[in-house]
Amino acid sequence: MDVTLITPPILQDPVADLPSPEWIIGSDPTSVCRVTLYHEVLSDEESSAYFLALKSGIHWQQRSIRLFGKQVMQPRLIAWHGDPEAIYRYSGDTWYPEPWVPTLQALRQRCEDISKTTFNSVLLNLYRDGNDAMGWHADDEPELGHEPVIASLNLGCSRRFDLRHRHSGETHKVWLPAGSLLVMAGATQQHWRHQLPRSKKITQPRLNLTFRRIITC
Repeated sequence: MDVTLITPPILQDPVADLPSPEWIIGSDPTSVCRVTLYHEVLSDEESSAYFLALKSGIHWQQRSIRLFGKQVMQPRLIAWHGDPEAIYRYSGDTWYPEPWVPTLQALRQRCEDISKTTFNSVLLNLYRDGNDAMGWHADDEPELGHEPVIASLNLGCSRRFDLRHRHSGETHKVWLPAGSLLVMAGATQQHWRHQLPRSKKITQPRLNLTFRRIITC
C-alpha cells in the first residue's frame, strides 16, 4: 500500500542541544544492561504534527495472536515498515514490511542521531485508549540479534512503561511523555522484560514507534 505523508518540519540540528539522558537501568555506556530516557527529542509542535500525520496516514492493522492456546485479537493497532528484507516474526506471526515513507524516514534519522545506531525497520503501535496495552515480554527474537538496540519514540498521550528483571523481580515504572525517546541497549532484552499496562484513567490515544535492526544475513 502506497502512503504519502506530509513531513512536519525538523529542526536544523536536533541533537546539538539535547540534554543528557535519564538513566533508568545502568549508569554509563559500559553497563551490561542500559535503558535511557531522552526528554523532548521532539518539540510539542513536532510531536503533535507527527502524531496526526501517522495516525491518519499509516495503514493500521489489528491481527490475532495465539495466547494460552486461544486465538485473540491484539489489544492495539500495528504497522510494520522498513527495508524490503526486514521481515519480522513474533508472537507466531510474520510481518512483511511496508516501505519507508518520508515521515518515518525523518523520525528514523532523529532516533539514529541520538542513539548512534542504524535501524532498518520500525514497529508502530497505536494504543487507542487505556484499554489497549502490551503484556510482559522481551524483544529477544533471533532476527534482532544478541544485544539489540531498541529506540522507542513516544507520541500522543503519556503512558506508563514498566520494566521487570527476569530473576530478581526488580521493577521500574516510567512515564513516557510525548516527544520522549526510550533507548534499550546492551543485554537488556536478556535480563529484563517490559510492558505497557492497561489503565482505565487513560482516554486518549498514544502512538509508539520502536525502531530496530533486523539481521538479514
